[in-house]
Amino acid sequence: MADSADPSVSPTGMPHVADHRHANVTGGWLRAATFGAMDGLVSNTALIAGVAASASAQTVVLSGVAGLLAGAFSMALGEYTSVTTANEQIDSEVLVERKSFRLHPQAERAELAAMLTDMGMTPQTAATATEEIHRDENRALNFHLVQELGVDPREKPSPWVAAGSSFVLFAVGAIIPLIPYLLGYGSLWLGLAFGGVGLLLAGGSAARITGRPLVLGSLRQLAFGGFAIAATYLVGHLIGVAVS
Repeated sequence: MADSADPSVSPTGMPHVADHRHANVTGGWLRAATFGAMDGLVSNTALIAGVAASASAQTVVLSGVAGLLAGAFSMALGEYTSVTTANEQIDSEVLVERKSFRLHPQAERAELAAMLTDMGMTPQTAATATEEIHRDENRALNFHLVQELGVDPREKPSPWVAAGSSFVLFAVGAIIPLIPYLLGYGSLWLGLAFGGVGLLLAGGSAARITGRPLVLGSLRQLAFGGFAIAATYLVGHLIGVAVS
C-alpha cells in the first residue's frame, strides 16, 4: 500500500504528476515577436512624428509605409541571421565535445563526475550516475553541453519561425500609428494616440507573459516609447525650421 506521507504519491495512490508547465525560454518566436512588435510601434510612431513635424500628411503616409516595409524586412533578416549564427555555434560546440569524447573519454567522465559532485552528489553517487549517463554518447553529449554551456542542442530555436514572427509583429506594430492617416484623418495627435495605446497594449501583453504587473509593464513601455517619439519629433521640427 502506498505511503500517503510520500509527497511523490497522490491521495489516490497514483504517482504524483507535476501540475505546472514552464514556458519556452530558449529565445525562439516569443522573443522575436515581442521585440518586433515593440520595435515596430516605437520606430514607426517616432518616424511619423518626426516627418509630420514639418511635412504633409501624404509624405507622412509614404514615409510610414516605407518605414514599415524596411523595418519588417530588416527585423526578419536580422532575426534569421542571429538565430542561424547561434545555432551554428551550438553545432560547432557539439563537434568539439564529441571529438573530446572520442579522444579523452576518461577525462570527460571525470569532468562530469566533478560537476555532479559540485551539484551536491556524493562521489560514489556521482561516479555511478556518470557511468550510466555515458552509456549513451548522445545523451551524455547533451548533458555535458547543458552543464558546461547552459544550452541543449536538442532545443535550438527555428530561424524561420523567429524571422516570420518578427516580420509579422513588426508590421502589426508599425501600422498602428498609421491607421488614422490611412483612414483619411491627417492628424498627428490621433496617430500618436493610436501609437500610445499600442505601446500600452504591447507592454501589458509582455508583462502578462512574464508574470509582471500589467500596469507597470504598460506604463514602462509607454514611457520609453514616448521619450523616443518626443525626441524624434523635436529633431524633425528643428530640421524643418532650419531648411524652411
